[in-house]
Amino acid sequence: MSSPSAASYHAVLRAPLAGRTFVSALVGRLSYGIVFLSLVLAVTRATGSYTMAGTAMALFGLASSLLSPLRALLIDRYGIRRALPPMAAAYALLLSLVAVLTWRPGTPGAVLWLFAGLTGAFTPPLGPVMRTLWRDLLPEGPLLRRAYSLDTVAEELLYVIGPLIAGVLTGLAHPSLGIALSAGLVTGGSLALAFSPATRPPAAPPPAERPAVSGRSRAAAEVPAVSQPVDDGRTVGRRSPVAGATGLRRPIVVAGGVGMCLGALSLLIVAFAERHGQLAAVAWVEAALATGSAVGGLAYGAVSWRLGLERWLPLLATALALSLAAAGFAPDMVALSLLVGVAGLFVSPVLTTAYMLADEVADPGSRTQAGAWVNTAFNTGHSAGSASVGLLIGRHALATCFVAGALPSLLGALAGLGKARRPARLSTREAAVPDVKQ
Repeated sequence: MSSPSAASYHAVLRAPLAGRTFVSALVGRLSYGIVFLSLVLAVTRATGSYTMAGTAMALFGLASSLLSPLRALLIDRYGIRRALPPMAAAYALLLSLVAVLTWRPGTPGAVLWLFAGLTGAFTPPLGPVMRTLWRDLLPEGPLLRRAYSLDTVAEELLYVIGPLIAGVLTGLAHPSLGIALSAGLVTGGSLALAFSPATRPPAAPPPAERPAVSGRSRAAAEVPAVSQPVDDGRTVGRRSPVAGATGLRRPIVVAGGVGMCLGALSLLIVAFAERHGQLAAVAWVEAALATGSAVGGLAYGAVSWRLGLERWLPLLATALALSLAAAGFAPDMVALSLLVGVAGLFVSPVLTTAYMLADEVADPGSRTQAGAWVNTAFNTGHSAGSASVGLLIGRHALATCFVAGALPSLLGALAGLGKARRPARLSTREAAVPDVKQ
């Protein structure tokens, strides 16, 4: 067992190329934290209609989420260096056009809807790409778990920092400036990530230098090292990763359930605050959730757990569901903040586990797609959770609505209790060192 210092968060960032690659990805991903609020405010100012802004935001979000697996497929098929730069360039160009269109009033709402949807369709999958690279940059074990935990926590913090930046830019200048800044961030981050040495395809040794293998070893040796395109422009794992690995359905289902819970919670917090006449306190409850998630994620990654990912996933999803259900019985906003903060302790860990398990069971050439499917499940679930709990609020007691909002995570956990079936293949490291237990 490695010492704590040998597998610390500092060690993650000190690994060759890891820190540089991670920072590049974070710069690009900060764009996503800024653009959502900036887009809503800019369209509202340009059209004078919240309905127009809400529709534009919905089209942007749906195109971004639902097409995420397709964009990840392009990354897996053609490689990061060939697919990511044109995708980021198209996204940034469309964002810049939206910033121009919303700078002054007068642009028809239908035009803004069109370009909002087109922009979302080209959103670069920087999160799935970075999570794919972590497994190439670090060895299996505690160090990789810490990397995934750090990645998840950092991503959530970006969605706290991003809206603050968007608000400052709106107050000082114009909300469209936040959209323009998002275009610049995603361009710089994506290009730095795409041309990082970490994304360089490994050089194949000359035929004469390749060791002769036979039998069982030959099958292992033929597994490609990373999901880069082979000479004819294709990668392994072209088929859907969901169809290729039964075990991948588990993290997708759990991520969808967790997304529904958190989507419902966002609306439930507002309803709770309104009933107690403290609407401004919503920000404190949201801050408690984000703080709990960050603390839980870092703590989860810092410990070398003996349980496997398949066991942790339903346990964490169940803990999240129970803590969210309990929050509905809070007597006041202070108690609600504390209980939601406790629930937050399980948010980053369950998402980290879902991402790691998806990456572990996916075919070698479909790892980016696997992460994208988990992302899509979470984002789609988040939207569905908000919509569904909105039908319950006002018709049932608020405590009942909290319990109903927590059910999807619990059902996802129950669906993941069976033993996962892994695809019949060896990972790169298993092929290289067949006698070492991972």
